[in-house]
Amino acid sequence: MAARTMKVKAVLVAVLLAVAAFMGGGSAKQAAAGTAAPSDASQIVADMGAGWNLGNQLEANANGYPSETAWGNPRITQALIDKVQAEGFKTIRIPVSYLRNIGPGPDYAIDSSWLNRVQEVVDYAYNRGMYVVINMHGDGFKTIDGSWLICDSSSQTEIKDKYQKVWQQIASRFQSYDEHLILESMNEEFDGQYGQPTQPCYSNINDYNQIFVDTVRQAGGNNSSRWLLIPGWNTNIDYTAGDYGFALPTDEYRSPSIPGDEHRIMISVHYYDPWDFTGEESGTITQWGPAATDPSKTSTWGQEDFLDGQLKKMYDRFVTKGYPVVVGEYGAIDKSSFDSASNTYRADFARTLAATAKKYGAVSIYWDNGFNGQYGFGLFDRNSHAVTQPGIISAIMSGVGGG
Repeated sequence: MAARTMKVKAVLVAVLLAVAAFMGGGSAKQAAAGTAAPSDASQIVADMGAGWNLGNQLEANANGYPSETAWGNPRITQALIDKVQAEGFKTIRIPVSYLRNIGPGPDYAIDSSWLNRVQEVVDYAYNRGMYVVINMHGDGFKTIDGSWLICDSSSQTEIKDKYQKVWQQIASRFQSYDEHLILESMNEEFDGQYGQPTQPCYSNINDYNQIFVDTVRQAGGNNSSRWLLIPGWNTNIDYTAGDYGFALPTDEYRSPSIPGDEHRIMISVHYYDPWDFTGEESGTITQWGPAATDPSKTSTWGQEDFLDGQLKKMYDRFVTKGYPVVVGEYGAIDKSSFDSASNTYRADFARTLAATAKKYGAVSIYWDNGFNGQYGFGLFDRNSHAVTQPGIISAIMSGVGGG
């Protein structure tokens, strides 16, 4: 999630296994699934269905060391993932930070116990037949202890070497996984300032994406044909679809079995507009959409027509050219303590985003930070696994055509 929302997060305050995994070990499903025929762009979007983020867990950290319980959530369990799937979600995005679990150069070795845990959590969903997205999440936030993927740093030679070696390890670990595992190059990468993109920062982001694609493709196994997900500047729609410097990476190392006119790269954006409704921690703006009853509680911008226009930009720039779009995060915080109807409008927002994404050939993945109550994004209680926002889940399923 965006750096400006870290205040929400702040409130929430083995060697043999590693060797086996690096040698291609894994479940029986992984071995069998490697022979599955890859989907084309429109098919994989349909197959991914409704998505859900396992937020504030594997990207959480304490003093720069990743810790899945550091931001107030319990240890992830198979039962939680099973509940998420039972509610109709087909895709889980698992944000992951590496930070100080990366050793020194020149090898930049990832701590084996951490990579083992990442794989274990991936398997909770992957072995159930779900699509799974994993990324490099907090490593690019200047506000996070231990961050290093900083696009306006003067140490770009070292950063790019480290980035390449870390992704080589991750891709090698997961090389036997089929197309149900999607790798995402990074998260909301930008210079930390909420203005227009700057140079050479954007050029470095483009370089990271190119390094990512080249590294994963050459890491062996199914990586040569895997779907890869890349963002532009801060996963911002305007700065990705518009003329601000985003460059699609070349994909020269992909499998020759993929038809020349078919891509295996997806474009990642996030959607939290209007921010005064979706994320601003106050009780001022609590309503959204055509059903809003109080103009004083409704934002003056960012309504349905704006949302439609934004996703159409992504459709026109990328989907029409065969590059699927993934709205990797969206949602609105709970303001029901200020307006008893708040969750109804949150559901309207979620339904509209999911439906509009589907209309324009995009996947939508709801942001859930595990926090319920005032200002929370949670749809589930991660301790009891109970559904806390059935109306929003129902709205999402309705939006994607699954309910």
